[in-house]
Amino acid sequence: MVMDSSRRTEVQVGDASRLFDGRRLMLARQLVGLRKNALATKIDKSPTAVAAYESNTKRPAPATVAQLCLALGVDPGFFLPGPHQPATSNAIPHFRSLRSTTQLARDQAFAYGMIAGDVGAALERHVEFPEPNIPRLSVDVDDEVSAVPEEAARLLRKHWDIKAGPVGHLVRLAENNGVVVVFSPAQTAAVDAYSFDDAYRPTIVLNPAKEDYYRQRFDVAHELGHLVMHVDAEPGSKVVENQAHRFAAELLLPEDELRDLLPSKADWRILAALKETYGVSLQALLYRSRSLGVMSDVTYRNAIAYLSSKGWRRREPGEMPAVEQPSLYPRAVEILSGVGMDEISLAKEARVTPGLFRTVTARVPVREELFVEPQSAETRLHLEEHAIPLFRGKEQPGA
Repeated sequence: MVMDSSRRTEVQVGDASRLFDGRRLMLARQLVGLRKNALATKIDKSPTAVAAYESNTKRPAPATVAQLCLALGVDPGFFLPGPHQPATSNAIPHFRSLRSTTQLARDQAFAYGMIAGDVGAALERHVEFPEPNIPRLSVDVDDEVSAVPEEAARLLRKHWDIKAGPVGHLVRLAENNGVVVVFSPAQTAAVDAYSFDDAYRPTIVLNPAKEDYYRQRFDVAHELGHLVMHVDAEPGSKVVENQAHRFAAELLLPEDELRDLLPSKADWRILAALKETYGVSLQALLYRSRSLGVMSDVTYRNAIAYLSSKGWRRREPGEMPAVEQPSLYPRAVEILSGVGMDEISLAKEARVTPGLFRTVTARVPVREELFVEPQSAETRLHLEEHAIPLFRGKEQPGA
């Protein structure tokens, strides 16, 4: 049955107050990059009150809900429970470098990932996605010497029935096995690719600013390594990141196939041919050659120095293919649009703003205003009228 979007009604602040989900407030606050005390100042409340709203120990009155909407740029419906409730204790995002990424930026990035889950869960009410199909092979986070990361990569190739030779469209392969792949907003491009597995689906979030086909593929392979090996591991350590690197190298450049193909010297013609065949960068091939003992450390260092002198570490020579595009969410939106379900209706069902919905479901990185003031003048007037008691001191005590 096709939903008639014209019959949908706007959620009023009174209803949002009664059904208020503090997790949604936390997500909205983190997505706009605010700490609790900064939001508290905007709505003339204490940080303790904001913390109580987010933990669901105190329910905000309608006037407070209205002021939260105005401060965060969302409609009241955003604060209703979302389509999926993540098990946050099991959802550990794997960021590349915890030292170079602020806690505020990590919170913003992870909140976006949670929103991506809400969008997916809403879409799955109408379309069927592949079941998650990720094998698990946990690795000791202090293990720097065993071959378990390589074993995990071989396990995934076997589990997904990846034939010998180059891996094809890696994003599509992941999506066909139930992994969500989305681009992060342009506003959070400072955070590199990351991944997590919550109560909804294993998810990979790609950096929208990385317009490099070869490096993006390695990013996807790296994050698949985390999903296979590090579901319960603390993220960010050098050992954990190196394990994911080794996984990615074996997944894309299997030792039993590449050992006899890799040159012991920096033969750029051979390396360029392998780059095109296997869809990896020259730097990745050089590193793989050294790690397999085909190329000596001295030869490797000289080759990297040559890359640097030519400017190839920033942009390698040759034509750059377009980055692989996600299609799981975008295709679902196209299908539903074809039967009369528009983006605005789907965004409301997912409890997100239209800008967030379009960013999550885009095939290519887009620059959208994720949070904007309510577009309807009537809705904004409704919020402002309900927020007035905050300024007059007439709100109910304790709210």
